[in-house]
Amino acid sequence: MGSTIQAIRGTRDILPEEVGYWQKVEATAREILGKAAYREIRTPIFEQTSLFERGIGEATDIVGKEMYSFKDRGDRSITLRPEGTAGAVRSYIENKLHALGGVQRLWYTGPMFRYERPQAGRQRQFHQIGVEVLGSGDPRADVEVIAIATDLLQSLGLQNLHLDINSVGDREDKQRYRQVLVDYLTPYKEELDPDSQDRLTRNPLRILDSKDQRTIEIAENAPRMWDYLSPESGRHFAQVQQMLTELGISYQLNHRLVRGLDYYTHTAFEIISDNLGAQATVCGGGRYDGLVKELGGPETPAVGWAIGLERLIVLLQQLDSTTPQANLDFYLVSRGTDAEANSLILAQKLRHSGFSVELDLSGSAFSKQFKRADKSGATACLILGDEEAANQTVQLKILATGAQQSLSQTALLATAAELLQRG
Repeated sequence: MGSTIQAIRGTRDILPEEVGYWQKVEATAREILGKAAYREIRTPIFEQTSLFERGIGEATDIVGKEMYSFKDRGDRSITLRPEGTAGAVRSYIENKLHALGGVQRLWYTGPMFRYERPQAGRQRQFHQIGVEVLGSGDPRADVEVIAIATDLLQSLGLQNLHLDINSVGDREDKQRYRQVLVDYLTPYKEELDPDSQDRLTRNPLRILDSKDQRTIEIAENAPRMWDYLSPESGRHFAQVQQMLTELGISYQLNHRLVRGLDYYTHTAFEIISDNLGAQATVCGGGRYDGLVKELGGPETPAVGWAIGLERLIVLLQQLDSTTPQANLDFYLVSRGTDAEANSLILAQKLRHSGFSVELDLSGSAFSKQFKRADKSGATACLILGDEEAANQTVQLKILATGAQQSLSQTALLATAAELLQRG
């Protein structure tokens, strides 16, 4: 026999024991986003490479170092999506969603791909839930998306979260500040880490985001971006802060928060967990007013965020080590030719009546099937032998109490809900 094939480094299987957490997150997101009139969009997992080069920015780490790009058979350069916004914006433009008028509130979930060092809560294939609000430059849109992210995380029971915000201004503010920052950092060039030395000419704002200790110390005394905002950008940022305060959402200003993508303007924010160690950001986002136009669409202000699901699920598992389980009503055991045939019919009738039923297919001795029934988490065990099959009866055993009774299958179907409740 050949050697066994294993999952590729940086990918992992999400097994049934863990999937309950994922389903809980997805169901909670669907409910909260639905109540706020966000509609789900599903875009392809791969796109033309140029979409991400233009959208995210060629000087970013994602485009420079982390994309899974390849040539297809038509010699086109294709990239597995490293994030969700660029694809959503491409779809918005291509499908002329702007022609519908008003504000488009979109959300998505699914796998993303980045070639980086795998670690706790960070995989090469990872998953995100994200939202995009396209068509509003109002600071209320910035605050709405932050409030919804906060609602979602709190509804899942997360604590020890805090919100960091910053403003990176508009394109002109950014250019003006970029020069101020380069002037400040240049004398320290030799003390910066190699990545930051490289970024000094290509993408100096990202130096503020460095994890290198000496670079952090130097960046700590850098001029603050918010001191270089135009009056209009300053007003936008002040309104965002005021509305967060009015909503009772506490925040702190973080002048080193720039986010990793070139398309951000004005508000940038992160929701951070104190329970995650170094990889602390659970949700990151901000405003990106120039991206739709950059990708060939009309001038369209926009704001959004993404939540990394792997990190979120690490936090949920810390909170509650018991996997959320689907409640099972009946575990059905049977033995004998007629009983086994009858058990499938009875299981289907109960399922059609709205009950959840696990049918034991092992054909093993009743004693072994009973052990599995006890472990199943079901409310009741149904027992069918050939005698029950012949008489169209069934034994019902309430697993918590051990109380057992014989009744006709017709009576079971008519009163199952009452019997489970009484049990």
